[in-house]
Amino acid sequence: MSKRKVLCTGLVMAVLAGVVYASGGREKSPGEVTIQVAYPVAVDAPISDILDRYAREFEAQNPGIRIEPVYAGGYPDIRTMLQTTMDGGGAPPALSVLLATDLFDLANARYIEPITDLIQAMPDGQAYLEDFIPVFLSNSYYMDEIWSLPFQRSAVMLYYNADLLDEAGIRPPSNWGELAEAARALTVRQNGEVLRWGIEWPSSWPYWLFQPLAMGAGQNIVGEGDAEVFFDHPDVIAAIEYYNSLSERYQATPRGVQASWGNVVPGFVAGDSAMIVHTSGSLARILGQADFAVGVSGIPGREGGQFSVPGGGNLYITRGIPEAQRQAAFQFARFLTEPDRVADFSIATGYIAHRASAFETPALREYIRQHPQAGEARQILATAGKELALQNLGEVRSIFHNYLEAAFNRQMTPGEAMRAAQREADEALRDFR
Repeated sequence: MSKRKVLCTGLVMAVLAGVVYASGGREKSPGEVTIQVAYPVAVDAPISDILDRYAREFEAQNPGIRIEPVYAGGYPDIRTMLQTTMDGGGAPPALSVLLATDLFDLANARYIEPITDLIQAMPDGQAYLEDFIPVFLSNSYYMDEIWSLPFQRSAVMLYYNADLLDEAGIRPPSNWGELAEAARALTVRQNGEVLRWGIEWPSSWPYWLFQPLAMGAGQNIVGEGDAEVFFDHPDVIAAIEYYNSLSERYQATPRGVQASWGNVVPGFVAGDSAMIVHTSGSLARILGQADFAVGVSGIPGREGGQFSVPGGGNLYITRGIPEAQRQAAFQFARFLTEPDRVADFSIATGYIAHRASAFETPALREYIRQHPQAGEARQILATAGKELALQNLGEVRSIFHNYLEAAFNRQMTPGEAMRAAQREADEALRDFR
């Protein structure tokens, strides 16, 4: 019987704060270090199967360390579980995959600890850091320390059914006008019922997929510092107006907030939409299931260009755990970020490889040769701006989400919503300026 089957038959299941813990059925050996590693499952990819495999490979190479995966529905679930466990005096996971943008809040609340000393103890620590894609590693620094390692990183992308565009004689859109007209032309209705949307743009977690639209209008919603936002800038307001026009003027996308993150990928593959805005983390699933040619690009800007923002999660070590667990957690984090494994994870999921050396591995080079969209996803990072990452992120992000959704749902005008969002965000950031 395979170890995977042994793990399944000996599975121990417990539920804490809505999170499922999975543990193998074998007994702990004397002197063995056991660490729990918490993962979100946030994209259309077999994340749990992949990470279970990595855990088994690591244990085979490091028999003194046992890895217990902990899976939850998404990044907020992992963060809530970590906070609830630590605040309640329980034993938290030693290593967690949490949003890269959560760094300031996690560090300020003392849920995580820096790993600068662990990297400095590596014989090749500086070279190791320099091999990470800079736009991804930039989320790891705070107060002259490094706190996390990039892991499952992504970017916002436009996916389009290239066959439908070709049939309609439409070029891949390169600006707002072309995107809107293409979406209108590719929308199909019959007897008043929509059979296919021209574009779907999920907005139930709105800031991330909206940011490239604001950048393409001329202004990102966040500044380069850690306490500056531009919610009420005229270009940001113009981006909201454009988003709303896709449903109002062009009738090419569902009206209002599109709470459809988990549905748009299977819908796109099934032909329910001609274009979608989504994460590069869905690329492998789309390429594996679509029976049409798939095109990808950044989000077209108002006058041209392509825009995106990075996203996804980093590996964080929990503050206050025993030193043996801390060392084991860092060892497993390094294992997960080895170039061959980074390449394998990228191929299996669509997350963008976060180390430059991973793109030189035979596996990823061949995959990009066969699927050039994966290489284009890396190129999109060249124009990627800063993701919404700043102090008091939880509160500021909620403020922006609430007012952006109000504007999408026409409960407020875009100008009214963003002016209110700016006032409340400025107050939430006042102590950090």
